[in-house]
Amino acid sequence: MKFLFDLIPVLLFFASYKLAGWNADASQHFINTYLSGIVSGGTVTPDQAPIVIATLIGILATMAQIAYIKLRGRKVDFLLWFSLTMFVFFGGLTIYLHDEDFIKWKLSIVYWFFASGLLISEFVFKKNLMRKSMEEIIQLPDLIWSRLNLAWISFFVAMGFLNWYLAFVLFKGDTSSWVNFKAFGSTAIMFVFIIGQTIYLSRHMKDEA
Repeated sequence: MKFLFDLIPVLLFFASYKLAGWNADASQHFINTYLSGIVSGGTVTPDQAPIVIATLIGILATMAQIAYIKLRGRKVDFLLWFSLTMFVFFGGLTIYLHDEDFIKWKLSIVYWFFASGLLISEFVFKKNLMRKSMEEIIQLPDLIWSRLNLAWISFFVAMGFLNWYLAFVLFKGDTSSWVNFKAFGSTAIMFVFIIGQTIYLSRHMKDEA
């Protein structure tokens, strides 16, 4: 359920981008009429309108997630606060400058931040964050915890470069294809990685039994 909950802003970003793209003139009119105060120059073109609307919806959806968690009396984890901060910063630049490059960079930077956090914690502070977050659920040998941490570091680094390549090389000038990747491609890759990780860990859990 948490996996689906975390996907809500991504799915709303995708849906609003597609809907705005199918109604580009109406989207442009809406922004120029009601949102002119938050975009540079007060106007956008029909081509720029979809990414501006999708980014705004993504930011509001992430805020709504946090509000929902707070209303239920639960603690908002750091990753969600960080996601909102990145969304507001890079999304705000995308909206104000109506430049899609900023929101595209956001995904790579988030991945690389996660990789850096795991790397620094492991080799500078001697703390394995993957172990800290999962050891109450499963018990593994020290070597396997280290491998798991390195696997996630490698995964996040690779995903950051993959997003950069797709956004600025393969799909350069084709924002719609990049949005498809952000919503479904990156999610599918993450899902496959988690399944592979689960299979690998289950083997070692059995060995320890």
